[in-house]
Amino acid sequence: MRPALMAPFVLVGCQPLVATQSGDSGPSTSSPVTSPTTTARAIPQGEPEEAREYRAELIRSLAREIHDGRVLDAMGRVPRHLFMPRATVWRAYVDDPAPIGHGQTISQPLIVAIMTQALDLQGGERVLEIGTGSGYQAAVLSLLVSEVYTIEVVSDLADEARSRLQTLGYANVQVRDGDGYGGWPEQAPFDRIIVTAAPEEVPQELFDELAEGGILVIPVGPNGWKQRLLRFRKLNGHVSREDLGPVAFVPMVPGTSAR
Repeated sequence: MRPALMAPFVLVGCQPLVATQSGDSGPSTSSPVTSPTTTARAIPQGEPEEAREYRAELIRSLAREIHDGRVLDAMGRVPRHLFMPRATVWRAYVDDPAPIGHGQTISQPLIVAIMTQALDLQGGERVLEIGTGSGYQAAVLSLLVSEVYTIEVVSDLADEARSRLQTLGYANVQVRDGDGYGGWPEQAPFDRIIVTAAPEEVPQELFDELAEGGILVIPVGPNGWKQRLLRFRKLNGHVSREDLGPVAFVPMVPGTSAR
């Protein structure tokens, strides 16, 4: 008998994000669509059938909380087990975070889905991610947007993620290692910015690199359960803030200059 895909959620109280999206009327009944600006990546040939089954079961579970069919479709096409090479196939599709080494984690799938949905992607955006980790979040984003720029403070993780993403064909993702606090000014402005580690305060540089009309999604607060997931929108030079609920992320740490 296969183990059931049940695990405690790390995210608490983020249901308002699902319920208060503009125009939301509950789970989408339309067929998922992929962004016309990206080339769809096929599931790797020779993938174990159990991986497909576990992933499909995970997506069915996420669909109870996530209404954006495009997000669910993208996550259904990214082989999470290949971003967790030290884990079993079953473990890769449990809705739970997991360590990836160097004191870092791969985020819980529900968190990935919620943060991706919060970006309100329309297709064609240029996205900056702070905290590459394994590269899983970047892979999901790559199926939904035009370009992904992602920064990882741990050089070894950045190198592994870069190689993994290239091997799997996510050609619209650029990876660099360095200090995420400074963003990526050479490629700014960005239509969307997503941060997968928690600073105690939002770096001003990220606001500066956010395009007009852009959205920034970021966990903020000290290490532990006092962190909040925040969404910022920049309109007419003014930045509004929305609290999406409590979360627990690894702290965002400064590093050397990006390369």
